[in-house]
Amino acid sequence: MTHLWVRAEQRANEERVGLTPQGAGALIAKGIRVTVEDSATRAIPIAGYRAAGCDIAPENSWPEAPRDAIIFGLKELPEDGSPLPHRHIMFGHAFKGQHSGRALLERFRTGGGRLYDLEYLVDDNGRRVAAFGYWAGYAGAAVTLKAWTAQQRGEICGPVGVYADKDALLDDLGADLDALTCDFPSALVIGALGRVGSGAGDLLQTLGIAVTKWDMAETAHGGPFPEILGHDIFMNCIFARPGTPVFVPESAKSAPRRLTAIGDVACDPDSDYNPVPVYDRATTWQAPVLRVHDAPVLDVMAIDNLPSMLPVESSQDYAEQLLPTLLTLGDLSAGVWARAEAEFNQHVQDL
Repeated sequence: MTHLWVRAEQRANEERVGLTPQGAGALIAKGIRVTVEDSATRAIPIAGYRAAGCDIAPENSWPEAPRDAIIFGLKELPEDGSPLPHRHIMFGHAFKGQHSGRALLERFRTGGGRLYDLEYLVDDNGRRVAAFGYWAGYAGAAVTLKAWTAQQRGEICGPVGVYADKDALLDDLGADLDALTCDFPSALVIGALGRVGSGAGDLLQTLGIAVTKWDMAETAHGGPFPEILGHDIFMNCIFARPGTPVFVPESAKSAPRRLTAIGDVACDPDSDYNPVPVYDRATTWQAPVLRVHDAPVLDVMAIDNLPSMLPVESSQDYAEQLLPTLLTLGDLSAGVWARAEAEFNQHVQDL
């Protein structure tokens, strides 16, 4: 019997989950055994999974799970160097030149396990079957806007946290904007036609921010892109890959510009293909922005688990998208799963 083991997330500020109780019930009805670890932080209570017929395991007990179990989580595993003998479904961040990814792949190679990277679960047309993109863009734009409003007060953006829902988030941002004594900012979103860019654009436009929307047609010439420097806020909503142009070069820090706040939702600072190479590390909930230049000011928001700010809505949306693929877990040798395994095998071979 196929056995899916939903692990608790071990990262701070991570309350999301990729499977709802309703989805777990559908898997069980399909003949798939589902174990869900207890969690002190998961946004969806464990009672719903128990009622759906799931087995309940202690928090963070997945290393002792049966070897044939498929371990399902979202964010990264503890970086303890231990071999990984299981099959894992998660965001590995290991296939795009990330320097930290090599260590993860080495752990799989040593342990004999496999990684089915959620970012590389794609259909026959190469489109991802599920993504948190919309909510990443939505929350990313929110934090970047908070960074800009903090600048208007002569401050740097303070800690951010979880919101009960998007209405609570909008109310908070609205209060920041109402307190302004200057005009609202202008924003440019690259990747505006995608899921991430749509979320960013929706958040900003809902609050009355003027948004310039760019996608592939506007960036096809490869740069430079002086228009970005003519906006107050820039949102990078495309993921780095070979051939991605540089949108904001290092020289922009000291260049004449209106731009003071960058939201890099893709957040790949250690990638060889980073299109916003003005910063060198991700930011955090406690310190949401990195000030990369003082005169004129330039802050970068690069939080890499943005949808966790709205954990219930983002979990429900993502889980609904992913469920049809999880229902095919009984045959990992075909379709979405086979493509993901081939991607993993290629990158392990390239080590």
